[in-house]
Amino acid sequence: MTATASTATAVGQDLARLDGRPKVTGSARYSTEVPAPGAAHACLVGSRIAAGRVPAIDAEAARAEKGVLAVLTHENLPEIAEQPPLVPSLAGTAAPGQTFFPMQDDTVHYAGQHIALVVADTWERAQHAAHLLRISYEETPATVTFEQGRDQAYVPERIFGGWLPGRISRGDAAAGLAGAELRVDSTFTFAANHHHPLEPACTTAWWEGDELVLHDSTQGVNATQITVARLLGIPRSRIRVIGHYVGGSFGSKAMIHAHPALAALAARAVGRPVRLALTREQMFTSVGHREEQEQHIGLGATREGRLTAIRHHKLSPTSHFDDWAEPSIGVSAQLYACPHFDGVYRLFRANTMTPTFMRAPGEASGLFALECAMDELAHELELDPVELRLRNHADVSPMTGRPWSSSGLRECYRRGAERFGWQERDPRPGVRREGDWLIGTGMAAAGYPVAPPPTPQRARARLYDDGTAVVQAATPEFGTGVVTAMTQVAADALGMPVDRCRFEGGDTALPDIAAAVGSSGAGMISAAVHSAGTTLREQLVALAVADRGSPLHGRDPAEVAVRDGVLRAGSAAESYADLLRRTARPDAEATGSWQPDSGVPYAMMTFGAQFAEVAVDPELGLVRVRRMTGAFAPGRVLNPRTARGQLMSGMLWGLGQALLESNRMRPGTGRWTHASLGSYLVAVNADAPEVEVELVEVEDAVVNPLGVKGVGEIGQVGAAAAIANAVHHATGRRVRQLPITVEALL
Repeated sequence: MTATASTATAVGQDLARLDGRPKVTGSARYSTEVPAPGAAHACLVGSRIAAGRVPAIDAEAARAEKGVLAVLTHENLPEIAEQPPLVPSLAGTAAPGQTFFPMQDDTVHYAGQHIALVVADTWERAQHAAHLLRISYEETPATVTFEQGRDQAYVPERIFGGWLPGRISRGDAAAGLAGAELRVDSTFTFAANHHHPLEPACTTAWWEGDELVLHDSTQGVNATQITVARLLGIPRSRIRVIGHYVGGSFGSKAMIHAHPALAALAARAVGRPVRLALTREQMFTSVGHREEQEQHIGLGATREGRLTAIRHHKLSPTSHFDDWAEPSIGVSAQLYACPHFDGVYRLFRANTMTPTFMRAPGEASGLFALECAMDELAHELELDPVELRLRNHADVSPMTGRPWSSSGLRECYRRGAERFGWQERDPRPGVRREGDWLIGTGMAAAGYPVAPPPTPQRARARLYDDGTAVVQAATPEFGTGVVTAMTQVAADALGMPVDRCRFEGGDTALPDIAAAVGSSGAGMISAAVHSAGTTLREQLVALAVADRGSPLHGRDPAEVAVRDGVLRAGSAAESYADLLRRTARPDAEATGSWQPDSGVPYAMMTFGAQFAEVAVDPELGLVRVRRMTGAFAPGRVLNPRTARGQLMSGMLWGLGQALLESNRMRPGTGRWTHASLGSYLVAVNADAPEVEVELVEVEDAVVNPLGVKGVGEIGQVGAAAAIANAVHHATGRRVRQLPITVEALL
């Protein structure tokens, strides 16, 4: 059938978030707020040592306490059926946070590892009983620092759950560096970062006969369902996972850690619903983190500023059971046209849990190192930093030689610099002063890969005879505005007003959608929703032109356009509602699916440019970010308001990464130095400067039907580098560590 047309234009509107009212009025229900009559509460107990074993746990006093229903330890917790491999695609596969499940034996691998679970009729009683456990430890020496592990470092065959190689290279980087007219050689260090969304990880679980219901705070209900099914050894069809509202994630709820399965096991043990919520302190040790790391960058260039070689090596700790490193080298291998590149990941086994995704995993840290080194090169060449990047712009992917599906990077440089006022900058460091403050400006490029899911994504559209419609897909709303944007996509696909459509998600009873990780959500979900909506629209057009009672009878379907819920061809018109009522149909339904073509001869990446102005007190070592400007080219923008919100929040997280967020393990105990938000610092409103976001829309006919690349990660990439480069411009001092501390500037 020839495709019909929708002439609606909901996509691109600056529409207020549809989930705003339920969230601010409190009617939005989160995973520990769902009604669960008779629900008990579970309290996790973490190990106080980083290495060794737990030969015994005396739970007699805890079990004797009023209201205590169960104490689960390695001595009585049922064995899991299977530990799935670490696979970060989250698309039709299990996605465990690490290939280790707690309380299966008495071995302790890291401080904070779950070693007991106390269930009681109230949270307070569960917490009190947990303190009554008498735990015996046999401690062994732990490896937690670079000094302890450096000599045991190795190059893994694969990292990132097996997705990426441990080494990336092209050309001969050693020869390219040796023959360079100018070289930059720098080492950068990074403190560990932790996840702290407003809502800690949590699950409410209950059994209905042999079927399990989980209300889980997750980025992917299907990922939770598949992972728990594998762990418990039950069919996926017997598990329903619901997560309508999620109070933030940023990667902590992308992989599926142990607590959903533990909640299910606890609910089975006590025969009633169980709520399990991690404490703020347990968020440091239970849902992964951005690993502490050391990166070495070597740049070779000509006197004209053309890169001849890049060497990017990284060293970081991983757990005893997984080869995990965030892919810090991936974008640096592709951002600039350079004939020679050598990138290597080196790992050492440490007493830590497996690190995990954190917003812009790898790109935020890797491009901090690369972009600070590029700024250093620009300074040595006495060349404007924007001009240096333009001279090395990659018109095609340097790794594959394939053209970009779309770029927009040159335009990001131009429009970002123009909006920021870059042209007024005096390039000399340390010359601009306002009172006691030294003022500096800096910039950095940004890039984030576009990785479409490998499996089909599905959605369902249903139109009712009252002229309203609902489109459904399993994705939860975890703070990105997906409900709003997908309602806009559905309205356009169906040719209806936005206020006559709604989007439902967050339930495995709905069509499968992979977890929205790696900025993939907007692209893949919109593609499935668009497919479902257009399929249903064409189905109803076909019904109308075949129906003798319709004013559109006999028309060519290609002539029929749909707007505001009305089918029109010339002067003939009929509404969806009239069509359904006349044909005695209470509703009509269609399922749509989308699977990307893995064989397209293009490279795909989202690009941007970051600019920052800082004020530095040279006597006190204080840094204040005064303003930030980001220009980004994310393909088609579904909703400018939600897109700007995502990009602005990413930029502000980059500020926190640059100046505040820091943690390291204590050599003696293997515990994190900072274990609460009392000492682990994050950016707050008082730290936030003026932030401007410039959206550079570029047409992309490759990534998905609507040309959407996504904005979830790119806002953070390059932000910390722009700030660090601004600090150098203000002070003349080059800081090669994150975060930038007072001590580093004094």
